[in-house]
Amino acid sequence: MFKVKKFVDLSWPLTKDTPIYPGDPEPNIEVATTIENEGFNLSSVFIGTQTGTHVDAPYHFSNDGDTIDKMELDFFIGEAVVIPVLGKKANEEITMADIQPHKDKVTPGKIVMFYTNWDKKRGTDEFFTHPYLSVEVARFIADNGTRFVCIDTINVDKTGGTEFPVHDLFVEKRLVIGENMTGFDKIDFDDVVLAAFPMNIVGTDGSPVRAVAMEMA
Repeated sequence: MFKVKKFVDLSWPLTKDTPIYPGDPEPNIEVATTIENEGFNLSSVFIGTQTGTHVDAPYHFSNDGDTIDKMELDFFIGEAVVIPVLGKKANEEITMADIQPHKDKVTPGKIVMFYTNWDKKRGTDEFFTHPYLSVEVARFIADNGTRFVCIDTINVDKTGGTEFPVHDLFVEKRLVIGENMTGFDKIDFDDVVLAAFPMNIVGTDGSPVRAVAMEMA
């Protein structure tokens, strides 16, 4: 029987202040109807496909890549390994040396979650000068059977740059990226199961998700 001992929400709340990648559509959530006027409450929600906590499909960086509705649902749930990379500086790469103590946990089918704690810098300019994955790390985890990589920064690549090598690699291998997650510090258990299902938005580059880490009973 499927029993969960603990849930940890890894998603940013969706509001007009939800952190977004520079230049992405500004989220806007408004009252559309009310019980007093129309007899029911209804909201109008305008967000980009990359708003808040989200996942990227290969189409995000390739016109030939699969869109989010074409990615099998088993990409988005599974056993996960949390790799702490704390103490990284602004715009510093996450290297093979950083993940060395956890290499043996990166096995086929395992979701890899990079815990930088950079989400705590929300509201500051430094939020956008976050650590990012090196191509060597991305290639290592992909070659070892990871299909879904997540990070608690707004971008798995360097923000503000003109090249996106980790995205390009994951497009090539038809893999999925999860970005702008939060709350990894609340995962205080070892056997982590992650679920981060996208909406079934046809023909798009990605989708906001409700990312949840679970400790199984």
